[in-house]
Formats: sequence, C-alpha cells, structure tokens
Amino acid sequence: MNPPKQSLNVDSSGPNVAIVGGGPAGLMAAEVLIDSVARVDIYDSMPTIGRKFLRAGLGGLNITHSEPFEAFCSRYGDRQKFMQEFLEDFPPDTFREWVHELGIETFVGTSGRVFPKEMKAAPLLRTWVHRLRAAGVRFHHNHRWIGFGQNDSLIFETKSDPRDRSVETVSVPKPDVTILALGGASWPQLGSTGTWAQILMDKGVTVRPWQAANCAFDIGWTNHMRERFSHEPLKAVSLTFTDVNGSTETKQGELLITDYGIEGSLIYWFSKRIRESINENGKATFFLDLLPGRTMDKVLKELSKPRGSRSISRHLQTVLGNNALKKALLYEIIEREKFADSHALSKAIKSLPITTQKVHSLDKAISTAGGVSFDSVERNLMLKRMPGVFVAGEMLDWEAPTGGYLLTACVASGRWAGKSAARWLAET
Repeated sequence: MNPPKQSLNVDSSGPNVAIVGGGPAGLMAAEVLIDSVARVDIYDSMPTIGRKFLRAGLGGLNITHSEPFEAFCSRYGDRQKFMQEFLEDFPPDTFREWVHELGIETFVGTSGRVFPKEMKAAPLLRTWVHRLRAAGVRFHHNHRWIGFGQNDSLIFETKSDPRDRSVETVSVPKPDVTILALGGASWPQLGSTGTWAQILMDKGVTVRPWQAANCAFDIGWTNHMRERFSHEPLKAVSLTFTDVNGSTETKQGELLITDYGIEGSLIYWFSKRIRESINENGKATFFLDLLPGRTMDKVLKELSKPRGSRSISRHLQTVLGNNALKKALLYEIIEREKFADSHALSKAIKSLPITTQKVHSLDKAISTAGGVSFDSVERNLMLKRMPGVFVAGEMLDWEAPTGGYLLTACVASGRWAGKSAARWLAET
C-alpha cells in the first residue's frame, strides 16, 4: 500500500470532531455537537448518506413506538440496564417531537407504532441532512474507514470519481474527538459491513461475535411449498414459543413464507429466543395457531360435522375458508392419517409445530446482535482503551425487535455519545 495522502486540513480555531458513519446514530451525534466545536466532519463509505435508513423505510418508516416507557425499555432484554439511560435522555415521545421540529408529521398506527405521515424515510433524511449542512457539518462520501494510522490519524480508502474502480488511501490527522457509528454487520451492500470489528479488537477492545437479529429462519419446505407459496403472506395467525429459560409467550401477527423458510414481523419478535434455542439445542420448534379467533372446541365442533361425499380438502375449507396457504401448511407438517382424526386435525390447526435448525444468512438480517461489549466502554460511551474515541448505534452489543425500537435506540445512543463528547472536550 502506498503511504496515505493527507486528506484535510484540520481547523485549528477550535476543537474538531470526526464522525465515521452517516446513519441515524452518526447524524444525531453531529446534531448535538454543532454548537460545541469548530467543525464536525462526517465520513461515510457509501456515495450517499443513510443508505440502510432509506432501505428500512421502503415498506413504511417505523420511527418509534407509543407504548408506555417501561414496556418500551423492556424490549432490549438483558441489555436494558445499559440502554435505558440513553432512552431516558431521549425517550420515544421526545424523539417524535424532534421529528415534528423537522416539519415531518407523524401518526400512531393501530399496532402502536409511530410512522411519518408520508410513510417514507427520504423526506426526513433530506431535511435532516440539509439542516446539518446549513449548520456547517461537512460530509465526505465514498470514504471507507480502514483503521488508525500514525499518531492515531484516521485512514480511509476513497475514490475521487465514484465511476472509477481505483481507490486511494488518505489520512486525516487525529481529530480532537472521534465518534464511530459504523453500524452492525447486516445488509453490507448498504454500508454496514462489520469489518471495523477487527480494527478495534487489534486495539484491545472486546467485540462480541456477530449474530443475526430480526432475521429469517430456514425451514426444509417441500418443492411444492417452495414453488407454490414462496413470498406468500401468512396473515391472522399467532405464534407461541417457549425459550431456553422455560418462558412461554404467544403473539398474533403476520408471517411470510419464502423459498428458504419463514420471515416477517411476527418471527422477528421471537428471533432472539429462537436463535438462542438453536445455539443451545441445535433446533427450535414454535407453534402456529392458524385460527386464533376460534377456540379449540369450536374448531373441533366444525370439523366433527359429517363431511359426506366431500373430500378432506373440501371439508377443511369449511373451517379455514379459501386460505390455500394454511391448508398447505397442514399438509406439509402433519401425517396424512391425522386428517381423518378430527381431534388431531383440530389440534394441528390450533398448534401447528414448525421446526427450524438454522438462522438464515447474517447479511440479510434486519439487524445484528454482537458488537462492542459494554465492558469496553465508559458510561459516556468512550472506549476505555482509546480516550477521545466514542461509539454509538448498532456498533454496540445490543438488539431489539422491530417496531421502532432499533431506530430509537440508535438516535438515543448517538445523542448520548455526542453530548458525552462535548463534555469530554470541555473538561480536557
């Protein structure tokens, strides 16, 4: 590798901050620092800012959740004690008010989730970036961070022309403060590669192994299921799962059948617990209630009616309606002889066992578990091994289900890191 060129002249009129990563955590850190320092520079590996944020908003951007704060904080599981302090500083209601200050109206959906009125991420991101630019924040696109250089400078690979495949290595003199907000390891094509982990481990930082979160699971479907029902939504079902600690939960929602298995918001809710069961036992079995609005007795009563000359398939239709996918799932999972047994068939409809032995690919997960251990950071999110270097967002070892919990925690931790960096600069 050729020696890196010096990329920028650092403003010597006051403290300067480099933020590596242009997602919500990095942008929020910049927002709280613009009045405290001479210059804020944001470096991002992609040609444009917030690629994963925009991708998350394609199906309707879920900003946060309106449930009571105590319940909201519980969604972070065994990381609640670390995350709650950030959330108390920037709770969901305050986050929503902040979005309103950007001129973006929001509403609460029937599920309690909070969405922008337009259901899109682009208007919010565009307004946010415009405000930061107007405040003097400088954005550096196509800058992929590859580590620290001499005297703790920041080394980047960059392209002067995005159309050119060749890259050059540039060095940024050590900033007064560096905030790393590089994301996890899911959707690497959008910038979150997780390759920064080795850089920090080489500095003595503990980084927990990556695991898929809010993810799909592989199921060994037959060719018929794969060919006939791939990407077919499975609506109005409930899922019951007992985790490795013996705790059982049932939740109603929607799933999506894929050629490799199953995904969707309902499975994401349980994904951490299902993943832990696979890690410990080599497999996990959850149970689907295909008719959550009816009792077992009612289903049994309907199925026990004489079917006359009707086939089993037509008889099932009187209970399941015209839902071909639910009927196909029954044929996929249970033995043929059970279709002649009304009690066994009713039990299958109300509690259909689905077994998975494998989490689907990490790079296709919505988010990741793993990352910088909380043991490696001070309470202010500064790395214990690297004074003046802070981390925020999905880089930290936490996870939460979809529903606004991911985005809220990212911006809350970004805000906490930004405020902590400002205080650290004032005290040093």
